[in-house]
Parts: sequence; structure tokens; C-alpha cells
Amino acid sequence: MTMVGEQGVSIALPGEAAFDAATQIFNLAGRVRPVAATTARTVDEVRAAIRYARARRLPVRVHTTGHAAPAGRPVQDALLIRTELGGGVEIDSHRRVARVPAGTRWAAVVEAAAAHGLAAPHGSAPTVGVVGYLLRGGLSFYGRLHGLAANSVRAVELVTADGELRRADATSDPELLWALRGGGGGFGVVTAIEIDLFPAARVITGASFWPAAHAPRLLAEWRRWTLDAPWEVTTSLRIMNLPPLPEIPPALSAGPVVSVDGAVLGTAGDDLTLARRQAENLLAPLRAVAEPVMDTWEETVPAAVLEAHMEPDDPIAIAGDHMLLREFGDEGAAEFLRLLGGPSPLVTAGLRQLGGAYAVPDPTGGALSHLDAAYAYSGAGVVEDAASLAAIEEHCAAVRAALSPWDTGRTAPSFVENVEQPQGHLGPDQIAAADRVRERVDPDGLFRGDITPNASRL
Repeated sequence: MTMVGEQGVSIALPGEAAFDAATQIFNLAGRVRPVAATTARTVDEVRAAIRYARARRLPVRVHTTGHAAPAGRPVQDALLIRTELGGGVEIDSHRRVARVPAGTRWAAVVEAAAAHGLAAPHGSAPTVGVVGYLLRGGLSFYGRLHGLAANSVRAVELVTADGELRRADATSDPELLWALRGGGGGFGVVTAIEIDLFPAARVITGASFWPAAHAPRLLAEWRRWTLDAPWEVTTSLRIMNLPPLPEIPPALSAGPVVSVDGAVLGTAGDDLTLARRQAENLLAPLRAVAEPVMDTWEETVPAAVLEAHMEPDDPIAIAGDHMLLREFGDEGAAEFLRLLGGPSPLVTAGLRQLGGAYAVPDPTGGALSHLDAAYAYSGAGVVEDAASLAAIEEHCAAVRAALSPWDTGRTAPSFVENVEQPQGHLGPDQIAAADRVRERVDPDGLFRGDITPNASRL
């Protein structure tokens, strides 16, 4: 261990337990091999780590959970800072705002907000880090009503390359706040973030599963419903090839299954009359196609939305692909089913419903404030060896080719699985504006490695 800085920070080297802890990532397909690493638990430790890196002319990379590790540039020849800042989630129920230290996972925010009858625009997994998810856009099961999660960000505290702690909000450096929200990263080390919350006492959420033999009719019914679906409802349809593991119900691992999951947000307090009707309009036609082999939809508390998508809890190596698609009609549906409607090397492949508030530019939003697409496609498989990786990549390429007529050419940053796949969530003017902010706060490019591919010209 090396101790540096006025307050001291522990810098770990390869082979040390602290190095292994700091470099741990959720998606094991990522490449994280820095020359040194540290877990920063205070602002002073972040500042000391930056001084350490500058003194040794090391680039700085930043992460917390590493869910998106393969989507960024490989971490090498750099100092890696893992943010795990203390202090806990603070809720201002009067203003409906949460202050969240960097390193916090969504489960902690959901629990803290629920105590006040509030909810946050979280993702579909409780273990995902709040900061990275938000600043990369964030697609929530509340998104068709509340828009991209990045639009909820009201303030960001970060340490920039000069070692100074800055606060970016609507009155203090609004230009930096704009760039942080979807601008592609590379601005500094975020230490805390403030987000808007919204009232949510009860929701209807869950998932239904059918054998994949029913996929054509189920996809047709779901697509028909999505065309004029209420904004209070956000869903996804997936075709899943789940392995026979003890934690997976046998009905779901006996063969490919189709799943429709999501959430219906009750907007009238404890009165779910409207939400029940909206859920019935979605689910009744699907259940009429065939009886689900498993059905977990229920009226419950907002925290249950975190479990509806059945995301894995433990680190795993995942490879996959992602596109934002236009409405694709019967022809696109047929292509989707041709490649994904049966057994494949992809554990899951599906469509996240967009539209609604997702498609509406936020006048107070950041660099990425909306998505102009009908669906977010994503498909992924578990990487066990070189052969399985090759099979996944080959299948993903075939799917991309088949769906290319409906590809918008844009991506949702938090859905991107691989640094080598096409990425593009910003237009040329947005990229130029974000680069001007980077040149101001990081003129030497200390954090350049953290910039999302194709989000900068620097």
C-alpha cells in the first residue's frame, strides 16, 4: 500500500486484496486491468487519489459496480477510482428530492424514498449504481410517464481534474450540469447527486411467462397494445432461454419462454382503479392467447418493481447487442421472431417499450433528454468460453442485420453491452457542446478514457 495526500488515501497494486476489491465488476466480460486502484469513501480521498494520479501522469478511470464495464474503453495503464462514498441517502420529502452519495445502489434509494410515499426513476436491477445509470440516461419502468431518468437529476457534486469539489445545478454551472446528464462522461469524479422523486404509494407490477410456441400471437397482441398504450404503463417483451439452475423455476427453464413484464404506476395515491383497468387492458388479451406457465403480476409496493425483470444478483460474464428501433410492423415482427423466437445462444432478447414521455425533449434536461424510437432492443448471452462468445456474437450480428431496416442509428447508453458495437446517442452539435465543457474542466484529458465512445471528438 502507498499512502498519499493530505488526508491520506490507500492506493492498491495488483496482487493486493484491496486492488481486487476496487477492480471488481458485475459484468465479468469487461476488461479492467489498471496499474493501481483505490476505493474512495470520502471527498478528500477522491481529491488525494487525483493528486496521486497527476503526480505520476496516470489517467484516471472511475466506476462503482461495473455493470457497464464492457461498454466503455478497457481500463488499463490508469488509476482506477471506485466510488463508495458514505453518508447514506437523504430524503427531503417536502421538495421531493433525494441526495445520493456516489457508490449507492438503487435498492437503498428505493427503500429510503418509500418511507415517505415517494419513488425514484430506477432501473430494473437493485444492484445497479445510481450515478452511472442516471448520467447515462436511465430507462425506468416509470419512464413512459416521467421520461429518461437523467431528466430527474437536479444537481451533481464532483471533483474535477484540478482537485476542486464543484457543484453543478441550475444556478451554479448549469452548462456543466447539462453536459453531465448524458454528455458521455469524462468530466470528473462524481461524489453525490440530487434527483427528483415522485409520489408512488402502490403499483401493479410483475411478469407473465408463456412457452415460446405462443410468441407470434403474443408479440402481435403486445405490439398492438403498445401503439396507443397509456403513459402510466411501461413494459418489455422478452424471449428467454434460461438455464436449468436451482434458482430458476423449472417451468421457465424447460424451453424458450416469452415474458411480458413491467409496471403500471398508480397516480391517485392508494386508489388503483385506473391502474387496474390499464393493467387489465394489457394483460387480458395476452392471457387469452394462452394460460401463462408463471404469472407474478400483482398490486404491491413500488419496491417490487426492482424484482419484476428478474435480473441476476451475482456477477456474470455477458455479451450482447443493442439498437433503438422504429415501429416495425408485421414485417419486422416476423424478422424478430425468425431469429429470436426459439432456442438461441442468447439467454434473453427483447424489446423495451419506449414512446410516451421518453420521446418528449425535456426543456430543462441535459445533453440526452429523450429517445426518438418505438422500442429499445437488447439481446445478451452468458459467456462461458471462446466458443460461446463466438456463438453469441454471430447470432447478434444476424439479428442486427435482420432488424437493420428499422434501426434508428441511435442507442441508449445504459443498454449498450459492448464497446465495439455501434454507439451513438448524441448529435454533432451536442458532442461539440459537451467537448467544450470537457476542455474547460479537464483541459489535460485526465478523464478522457471514461468518455463514451462516439460521444466526443477530443
